[in-house]
Amino acid sequence: MISIISNSMKESTFFLLMFLLLSNLYAQKPDTYSFDENWISNPKGRLTHEVDVFYIYPTVYFSETPTNMELTDESLREKAYGVYLEQASVFFKSANMFAPYYPQMSIACLMLAEEEEEKYYSIAYNEVKKALQYYLEHLNNGRPFILAGHSQGSILGIDLMKELFVDKELQEQLIAAYLIGYSITKDDLEKFPQLKIAQEETDLGVIITYNTQSPGATGSPVLLATAACINPLSWTTDFIIATESLNLGAVFFDENHKVLPDQNNYTSAQIDKKSGALIAATPNPDDFYTEGKSFFPKGIYHANDYQFFYRNLEENAKKRIDSYLAKKKTKK
Repeated sequence: MISIISNSMKESTFFLLMFLLLSNLYAQKPDTYSFDENWISNPKGRLTHEVDVFYIYPTVYFSETPTNMELTDESLREKAYGVYLEQASVFFKSANMFAPYYPQMSIACLMLAEEEEEKYYSIAYNEVKKALQYYLEHLNNGRPFILAGHSQGSILGIDLMKELFVDKELQEQLIAAYLIGYSITKDDLEKFPQLKIAQEETDLGVIITYNTQSPGATGSPVLLATAACINPLSWTTDFIIATESLNLGAVFFDENHKVLPDQNNYTSAQIDKKSGALIAATPNPDDFYTEGKSFFPKGIYHANDYQFFYRNLEENAKKRIDSYLAKKKTKK
């Protein structure tokens, strides 16, 4: 009996020591986002502005197989960096840029049943959440910031706001959230009071959201029923047309992501009362659609949500930042 107890105690002690060893190793495991290579942009000590932007890029992984992006995939990293240059550059003049690589869902995941899609989405969401939390804990140092994204990046941003921005201090730090190319619905606004849609050009702690399409276009997978929308030319939520004279410039890029000359007064914009879509009347839908290659139906200008209103977004980000900083100084 003594021998049996002795052996049992030895086994218990062994497993306890193994548990403590593994727990210690796990605790010391470096965070993914403590490594610079897992960031598209992480200026750290090279800060040049009083405020930051945390940007989440849209879908760049167009595999026909349901899976998540590998962070080491150089071709996908290049695509993520390219779209970062074409979208997040609206903030370059005004803020320090922080943008993580993350294991986003491939486009094929969107074709799955909701339960199956959730498996892949949760992987992407949990890593972006980790990146945001790492940024807030180790890189932000209390500075006010903008949350920005597009498409899948905006879906993730909206869900981050639903979960994390119940925190009043985080709400106070938020200048605004540019979560474009997906829908925030009436139901979202009722369930999550921290989600507030922008009503004018300098209100703070609000979300800028819209989905661009041509007159009469239908079938957008990102435009949900009761979607909220703000017009990026007039910065109102009414249904009055904002003429092209208010368009400070559309900005497009070549295949190497180099900026092309501005196209001033490019298009008007009007919120459609029935669908909540942002209607851009000027562009020719044929110029932005390729039969058999375009993921979105003709007339859905999803890929150009930032490009059509680029200079207006650039100016608006600066105005909201200035408004935030002025309000902060007044409080002092």
